Order: sequence, then C-alpha cells, then structure tokens
Amino acid sequence: MYARLRPFLFRLDPERAHALILATMRLAGQFAPVRLWLRSCFAVPEKQVQAFGLTFRNPVGLAAGYDKDGLAWRGLACLGFGHIEVGTVTLHTQRGNPPPRLFRLPEDRSLINRLGFPSRGADFVQKQLCQQRRPPGLILGVNLGKNRDTPLEEAAGDYLCLMERFASLADYLAINVSSPNTVGLRRLQARQALEALLGALSSRREQLPGIGERSIPLLVKLAPDLEQTELDDALEAIMNTGMDGVIATNTTIERSMLSSPRAAEAGGLSGATLTERSTQVIKQIYRYTGGRLPTIGVGGVMGPEDARQKLDAGATLVQVYTGLVYEGPGLVKRIVAGI
Repeated sequence: MYARLRPFLFRLDPERAHALILATMRLAGQFAPVRLWLRSCFAVPEKQVQAFGLTFRNPVGLAAGYDKDGLAWRGLACLGFGHIEVGTVTLHTQRGNPPPRLFRLPEDRSLINRLGFPSRGADFVQKQLCQQRRPPGLILGVNLGKNRDTPLEEAAGDYLCLMERFASLADYLAINVSSPNTVGLRRLQARQALEALLGALSSRREQLPGIGERSIPLLVKLAPDLEQTELDDALEAIMNTGMDGVIATNTTIERSMLSSPRAAEAGGLSGATLTERSTQVIKQIYRYTGGRLPTIGVGGVMGPEDARQKLDAGATLVQVYTGLVYEGPGLVKRIVAGI
C-alpha cells in the first residue's frame, strides 16, 4: 500500500508531507478503534530486550526528530515500535532554521535536514505527554537540546531544566550534543566540555525523585564525524560521569558518498548513505568500552539486514527514521521479524 502512496507524498514538499503524516497519526491515536485496527495490521512478535534497567518489548524504536513536539507518538506506537523517542525538545519555543530545510535524495535513499531544532518548547511537549495515556508496554524517551541562542557556556542550564521537567514523564532521556544544525553544539562533545555538562546532570539527577528504586536513565547522542581520539575522549567522559548509554549516531556532514544533485545542500545527512559509518562507530564504541556501555544504533536502518549489522556490531537496540520515509510503516514489522 505504501508503495502506491509514496509517489503522491514525494510530490509534496518534504516538510509538508511529514506534517501531513504526523497529523494523520495524531488523529489515529485519539480513537481506540483506529488504534486497535493499526495494532492488528502492524502487529510484531515480542522479542524482549533489557537495557538501561528497562524492558523493551522489541529492539526497534523511532528515532528523535520524527515526532519533535510529541504530537503523534500515541498513534505511531501502534506501528509496532518497542520504544519512541520524542524531540528534540528545547526549553523555549524556537522556529529553527528558515525553509527550505528538508530535502529528499531518492537516488541515495537519504535525506538532508537543516531544521535547527524547531520546537514548540518544553511547556508544550510536557502537556502532550501528560494528556495522552501511555500505550501498554511502550518505552518512551525524550531527546533534549539547548536553544540556539543559549551560549555554550550556559548550555548546562538548559539541559538541567529540561531534565527536571521530563524525568518524571519519560523512561529515559537523551542528551543531544551532536546535531550539526545548531551552531557550535558539537563542541560540547569535546571531553572537558562534555564531562562538565554530564557531571552537572549526573549530580542533579541524584536529587530527583527516582522511578521505583532507580534514577532516570541518561543517554548521550554522538555524531558520526568524530575522529577516533575524539570518540574515545567522549566515551571516557560518558563513563566517568555515570551515563547509562550512548545513541550512535546523529546525522553526518560528510558528503563524499552521495550521487544526488542535492548533495551540496547544507545540513545533516541521514539514510542509506550513513549506514556503514554509523555501524563502524558502534563497533568502535563496543571495542573501546568492552561492551559495558549499552548503545542504541541509529543511522541508515533501512531494513532487517541493516538492523542485524548494527546489533552484530554491538548495539543493544536500533532506531529508524529515514527508513520510514522510503519504506513506509511496515518497516518496523519487517525488521522485528527479520532479526
């Protein structure tokens, strides 16, 4: 069915098409009969995974960036995801970068985005998570980022406020220091800056109400463009500050693998051309940490084979985003059945 629908969607502006899909899934999530029908259509076998002190009903999740403002996560959960990561959420409302800022590269089965954390802000997303009842068994993550006008030396304040807001609403929080579309953000991955930021979050987390007997798990999302020594330094900071895991990876600024005429567009590249690089980063993380740091593998998961490669490389879970654009909602079911 999606194969027949995709040509129509691809005639629309990419951001408009995405907004249409989100609106549809948001509406679907509001009606119990529709949710029941979707769950029957996209039912997946249960393949439980333990990670970060949580039990995931299957290893496939929805990556941050798809449902930035928490509008449609209840409907999207009906597609078979074991977890959904909302965001990136910023403390205050911001528009992001001016359009056009999202581009399809069908020749490469990829996307380029330079959205720049468009967000309705923490207050709005908080209401979305409070007002919608959590589907049974779904693990919900929230991805956190700083506002673009917050100086890097004050970034910890944004992340601390966001952690306090969402610690009681999410099963885990992801600290996004790796988007290429917020000027200077990736500098927070340097060891000294990252250790200071994560140390502040770790200290404050100990003072927050826990979930049962445990604190909210904190994960760090890293870029695929780090050199080996930079990655090692970031991992040392992550382990030294007691973080619970890594998300590998965000989008890339590398362009050498592209054939599309859109290759020169600025922004972060995702999709099939990122598959191999993100898998290599997962391998590096696994080797350096000896498998002691659970990793969510994301970047170019377009089908079951890509997911298997990431799991074999050392990932505990995987996430999809661009794969949904090209393969449709049946992708989750195919991946879970094929791994």
